[in-house]
Amino acid sequence: MKRLDVAITPELAAVVEYRKSGLSLNHVVGCPLDCGYCVRHLFSNFDMKHPHLLISDEEAVELLVRHWAFRAHATPIQIFNRATDPFLANVKRHLINSLRLLDDMGLTNHVLIITRWKVADEDVAMLDRLSNLRVTVLVTWSGIDDARIEPVDSAIAEQSLENLSRLAVRTRKMLYWRPIVAGLNDSDSHIARASRLSAFADATVFTGMFHRDEIREYLRSTGVEDLYPDVARRKIMPRELEARILAEFSGRSIFRKTSCGVAFAHRTHDYNGHYGIEGLCDICPGSQVEICAAVHSTPSRTDVERLAETAGLNPAAVSLGDGCLYVADSTEPQRYFMQHALGFQVHDRALPHLPGRHGRAETGWR
Repeated sequence: MKRLDVAITPELAAVVEYRKSGLSLNHVVGCPLDCGYCVRHLFSNFDMKHPHLLISDEEAVELLVRHWAFRAHATPIQIFNRATDPFLANVKRHLINSLRLLDDMGLTNHVLIITRWKVADEDVAMLDRLSNLRVTVLVTWSGIDDARIEPVDSAIAEQSLENLSRLAVRTRKMLYWRPIVAGLNDSDSHIARASRLSAFADATVFTGMFHRDEIREYLRSTGVEDLYPDVARRKIMPRELEARILAEFSGRSIFRKTSCGVAFAHRTHDYNGHYGIEGLCDICPGSQVEICAAVHSTPSRTDVERLAETAGLNPAAVSLGDGCLYVADSTEPQRYFMQHALGFQVHDRALPHLPGRHGRAETGWR
């Protein structure tokens, strides 16, 4: 793979970035899969179809473990989840090598690998040879058959999930059912198909889509009518759509939040501390609620102030809310660092999570 020799945005140039599901390692950029709703639109990178290497795997892993927010055995990690697909033919060798480098350090951190591409039998074997990292492959499936929106056949993800189900022993596999869009891929047959696919997974997580200005403008350019009337900072998942999904999955395990699904798959507690938010765990299995409840506790003021200072926040401005901490003038990386370190939700006062909305956009809930 060639080193990148063209200018990219500062966001893409940052090899390590903090996201809600953990520190994100992205030293390969570029993807040919052309999913119309891809977040690469937000980085002005959608036209880069060939993956390019920014720095070596060794340099990237060193940046990750030396990042100010990284904590051995605790900080969740994501690899190649922002600007490429980790299982593309010329990307997965960098994926596997990076994982081996981390695993050889004896690290037991969660590692999330998100893909909608081909996970072959030999890929599963390589992942299962890792002995320390807690790896989860999140197989993205939507059932969307409009090639303007998603040109990748969903049958590819279905086969990847089946391969993982058949062969994986140590590696966990998740049905990552997304993006679900009202009126597009929410028919009874779509929901029934997702229900059948969930039998191949250790956990199922469902979520909506980001409907940002850049994504809407791209889809308009391909002739797609607006999928929703509004753009939104948060993912859109209308109330009525969620209700239909939960009705289909009644009595079976399904999760609203990625970290909840990861926790269930590994039989451990949710590192994002969602347990403290009223109503969010109402669909979780009782056994999982017990696991999360056993470790959930209100953090001490000393720990809160120490972590706030480490994150560059004003310790005096942090206050305790109903199942969460409130901070002010914060960035997402600052909040997520504290959240993962404490196992306790951290919200900015200016961006409140409304009851029953579960951190989603207003569209479909007004």
